[in-house]
Amino acid sequence: MMLSIIDLSCLFACLSSYDISMKTVRYSPVSKLEQIVVSILANCKYLSEVNCRLRPEQGLAQIWDIETFTEQSVLWRTLDQLTQMNIEQLRIAETEIWRAASQAMHHDWRGFLWLDYDLSGLPSGKGAEGSVKGYFSGKKTSRGGN
Repeated sequence: MMLSIIDLSCLFACLSSYDISMKTVRYSPVSKLEQIVVSILANCKYLSEVNCRLRPEQGLAQIWDIETFTEQSVLWRTLDQLTQMNIEQLRIAETEIWRAASQAMHHDWRGFLWLDYDLSGLPSGKGAEGSVKGYFSGKKTSRGGN
């Protein structure tokens, strides 16, 4: 079950029911929190990457129904202004979002759930169960190696 951006915006509706009292100049507090989640989905490891990764993406901003993404400093200030009650509300909303989006929650438990936490690349033969051809950074493999 893959979620589209439209599905995610519906999931964030639970955020709008909470009272996050902050000053709204251009973006609401909920919109700023959504932008933080979008930055995570866009593989921003730090909020400082928002200015170079997300702000130029006008098409992605239009999908979220905003003109442009806000600057990272505004996102930082939003996180700094959250109260303990706001953080608890976000935990509840995050749990709702996680449960709706989780593939494990919708898994047919009569079969197996494959979890692979080993990120090391080990060569395997063609007959190995569940093996697929993959990429090994900087390593040469034999033609039939994986």
